[in-house]
Amino acid sequence: MRNWELKLVRQGWADALVELGEKNPKVVVLDADLSKSTLTCFFKEKFPEREFNIGIAEQNMVNIGAGLSIEGYIPYTATYGVFMSGRAWEQIRTTVCMNNFNVKFGGAHGGLSVGPDGASHQALEEIAVMRCLPNMTIIVPADYSEAKKATLAAAEIVGPVYLRFGREKLPVVSSDDDEFIVGKAKLMQEGTDVTIVACGAMVAEALDAADELKEKGISAEVINLHTVKPIDSEALIKSVKKTNALVTAEEHQLMGGMGSAVFEVIAQHYPVPAEMVGIKDTFGESGTPAELFEKYGCKSKNIVEKVLEVLKRKNK
Repeated sequence: MRNWELKLVRQGWADALVELGEKNPKVVVLDADLSKSTLTCFFKEKFPEREFNIGIAEQNMVNIGAGLSIEGYIPYTATYGVFMSGRAWEQIRTTVCMNNFNVKFGGAHGGLSVGPDGASHQALEEIAVMRCLPNMTIIVPADYSEAKKATLAAAEIVGPVYLRFGREKLPVVSSDDDEFIVGKAKLMQEGTDVTIVACGAMVAEALDAADELKEKGISAEVINLHTVKPIDSEALIKSVKKTNALVTAEEHQLMGGMGSAVFEVIAQHYPVPAEMVGIKDTFGESGTPAELFEKYGCKSKNIVEKVLEVLKRKNK
């Protein structure tokens, strides 16, 4: 494993919100009584007149955000991902997406990283339920720097944007100077034998897996698919045409998630032997994030296992 620097991903979101607040008086923030967890408290400290605690009323928060967008504001709404994508889904669908209103959604504490909070708070489905909504952009940053860039970029998009953040610190896999373009996958490492596509917390795991595979004489290409929708079909097809093998990795249900989105592209344009790493149709449980990532098969060793499987099929 590499000697990664660790940093809170959601701090990137928080720092970007403050920066946006300084640049644009039309940027406002709404939270559902979780400002300390979602870190919108930093925006509130600096711009108290533009931060609104709606209380534990996620549906109202989304509808208020929609109303503010009609009046020309750029509302960033924030709560845990499981509440944003679950409790307020109908309002996001019918009020925001159907009208293509300019509302941004910060889904914090996504995935297994909520740890001891358990299954009720572990959002493992939000990519799937948000991906099926027309007009929705979905971004899953891999680290602090990407989270900051994604949050800033969301303000330039006219329409709904869903940003997914975990709770724990993640390895810093990018630099402040790296280019970030919504809708464009980021090539982290070139390779010739297999394409590994990952998002969020699994990008660092994919890079570690690539290092392990290199020791076995296997050259892995690693793609950071930070934008799940709109998906960068061109980059994915180009990569698998070179490697002729594919593994996806995500901290999310396999059904309907990032991997499914990638498979839809590849199945239509250039089918190759492929496998997926992620949550296998089950809910989570209480435990430390490290324990949960191990139990639910979201580690670099699980990616390596799947790569070896697809290479056996590729070489038949």
